[in-house]
Amino acid sequence: MGKVTAVAERTIEAPADKVRALVADYAETRPKLLTEHYRDYEVTEGGVGAGTKARWKLQATSKRVRDVAATVTEPSEGTLVETDANSSMVTTWTVREVPDGSLVRIETTWDGAGGIGGFFEKTFAPGGLKRIYEGVLGKLAEAV
Repeated sequence: MGKVTAVAERTIEAPADKVRALVADYAETRPKLLTEHYRDYEVTEGGVGAGTKARWKLQATSKRVRDVAATVTEPSEGTLVETDANSSMVTTWTVREVPDGSLVRIETTWDGAGGIGGFFEKTFAPGGLKRIYEGVLGKLAEAV
């Protein structure tokens, strides 16, 4: 069993402060950014930035559904960390200023399965999750 990591990033033509505010808004903006892979999204506590708690189901494949119960922390400006209470999954959103606007990066890590199942998970899951995140980042770019 090893760590599995999925990463997606996109440059968005908008000031970092504006993009950070949208990314941190779990109550109003986040539901609008989610693709069809997300179901039953709800904020259970807070709603903006650190201290927010939210739940959703992530349907990565037709057979693979994760029940996520995320707690949000903000270890530094421009970084939000969503820690899932139901698994080892941790998703980090980073927004930083770049010459063309803002670079938004989503990185998710989790403890992969062992054996042959773990091999396939490590081989295919990062690409699938990256495609899901690219859809979310596309909606974020439209929302700005």
